[in-house]
Amino acid sequence: MAKEKAKPAEIDEDDPMKEVKALEKEEIVSEAIPATELRKAVKAMAVPGEFDWDAFETKGFGEGYSSSDREQMEKLYAGTVTTVDSGEVVDGVVVGINDRDVILNIGFKSDGLVPLAEFKDVADLKIGDKVEIFIEEREDKMGQLVLSRRKAKLVKGWERIQKALDEDLVIEGFVKRRTKGGLIVDVYGIEAFLPGSQIDVKPIRDFDIYVNKAMEVKVVKINYTNDNVVVSHKVLIEKDLEEQKVAILSNLEKGQVLEGTIKNMTNFGVFIDLGGVDGLLHITDISWGRINHPEEVLKLDQVVKVVVLEFDEDKKRISLGMKQLTSHPWDALPADINVGSKVSGKIVNVADYGAFLELQPGVEGLIHVSEMSWSQHLRNPQDFMKVGDEIEAVVLTIDREERKMSLGIKQLTEDPWTRQDVMTKYAIGSKHEGVVRNLTNFGLFIELEEGIDGLVHVSDLSWTKKIKHPSEFVKVGDKMQVVVLELDAANRRLALSHKHLEENPWDTFETIFTEGSVHKCTVISKNDKGAALELPYGIEGFCSNKNLVKEDGSKIEVGESLDFKVLEFSKEDRRISLSHKAMFSAEEEKEKPAAKKKAPAAAKGKTIDKINQEVEKSTLGDLEALSALKDKLNTPKADDSKAE
Repeated sequence: MAKEKAKPAEIDEDDPMKEVKALEKEEIVSEAIPATELRKAVKAMAVPGEFDWDAFETKGFGEGYSSSDREQMEKLYAGTVTTVDSGEVVDGVVVGINDRDVILNIGFKSDGLVPLAEFKDVADLKIGDKVEIFIEEREDKMGQLVLSRRKAKLVKGWERIQKALDEDLVIEGFVKRRTKGGLIVDVYGIEAFLPGSQIDVKPIRDFDIYVNKAMEVKVVKINYTNDNVVVSHKVLIEKDLEEQKVAILSNLEKGQVLEGTIKNMTNFGVFIDLGGVDGLLHITDISWGRINHPEEVLKLDQVVKVVVLEFDEDKKRISLGMKQLTSHPWDALPADINVGSKVSGKIVNVADYGAFLELQPGVEGLIHVSEMSWSQHLRNPQDFMKVGDEIEAVVLTIDREERKMSLGIKQLTEDPWTRQDVMTKYAIGSKHEGVVRNLTNFGLFIELEEGIDGLVHVSDLSWTKKIKHPSEFVKVGDKMQVVVLELDAANRRLALSHKHLEENPWDTFETIFTEGSVHKCTVISKNDKGAALELPYGIEGFCSNKNLVKEDGSKIEVGESLDFKVLEFSKEDRRISLSHKAMFSAEEEKEKPAAKKKAPAAAKGKTIDKINQEVEKSTLGDLEALSALKDKLNTPKADDSKAE
């Protein structure tokens, strides 16, 4: 069934506006045309009784107007409403200001409100001012237009920053605060990071001096992902500096005196800004005197005069000097300072081989460790002095041309070997106490006083013990009692002994360890020749392998204590030969008396002396070979038998 055609609303000729109201009810009026404006237009043109409803029915709304009427209606429509979209930045006019908001007209069907707080950077905001506004929503849930000046500033700010990067523009920012590694700069309402290295061509140590100040910068990097902007002030001045650098390098010459500013310090020197180009002033070229760090005499940002020492045009390296601007201190050294002169100064360096004494800044002398003490044993120089000590010394050598000087401090005291009392103080037989300074294979050196040393031979350490190395008896640093055996003052030699502090016990042992006597002995060590035995009174004896057997034929081992019989006793060589085998066998006892009875005394004595000279006294030697040799000598010759 066809839908009935809607019946037009009745028109009251006395009230033409009822027609508009009726059209609004039938939803013919477009939302885009404000009803108030439409009413004014209809009211101005409509004449009661002349509205052609048939034309409206057939042609539609507005088709019944003439061309001139339609143009007038379009002009009214175009001037009253502006088409806008969310997310745009448009110009708005301030039409009202209250305590909380600013009312803005952007040409839309309704006005918008922006919090007054967003205009706090505008000192004299008034009605009629134009401002840029960001459209957040054309209509919110309440049908209101939502605007934001803050977002408009951000959108426009990012556009201007991108333009500044694209076109390499110089823009002005405001330093808001310092942060780790640089500054935060406000650029078009956006916070940008200015690294410390991009503030200036020279290192900046105090960032706070730039806070709350305007600064010209260039945009060098944009990261939209993290909303980061990096700017630089350094690039603005690098171009000018490059021109200055070219001018400086082109006119640079060796020996030229320049003025510069210290921009950086290291432990090896300082870097000086010469006005766009840097030069290195090495620590050794700062002062004629010795310094440990440049900060001892210089400070950052100090303006100094320097001279060009070297210039590498290819590498653009400039070596500078400061001390070269003054005369060398050696030129001002008094002429009366010669060999033998006494001088004073301060220790400026201590090395393993000696110490350096500074007489005046730039004039130093070396005190070798051997010239610090009369002692023959070199020690660490730090045992005598340390940096900063003020001491006296004697000039040993001086070379003004080479600017070298050697000094000594032991010369300030008398050489102990040249004293008049040295012969009486260290007379033969006198007893002293000293400190062990050094150990060698043949003995040890004892310092009796500074500069007076003596040697104790290893054989003079003990009467009873066989000592192979002094370390078995004593160690360095120990104190030891000694007695003087020999004195040679001319050659600075002193022979000492420790064992001679006591009487020779072998005189007594000769009556105790007689040949044939039996003693309880302990085996303390063994080798391929025999065993060392510990006898009573702490002395040692020797037993050959053939005599180191038990009655059952087994070998005696280390640690066993058994009875041994004395076969031979030698006081001169401090040697005792023993045998355990002789305890149960009479062979050794029968052979010895016979051999002893028949041996020619003169021949035996000469041969034994020769053997003793060839065999080291500190060892037991080949006693078996000696015994066999003695037996051979004791065998009577044929001529002797005939003579009998």
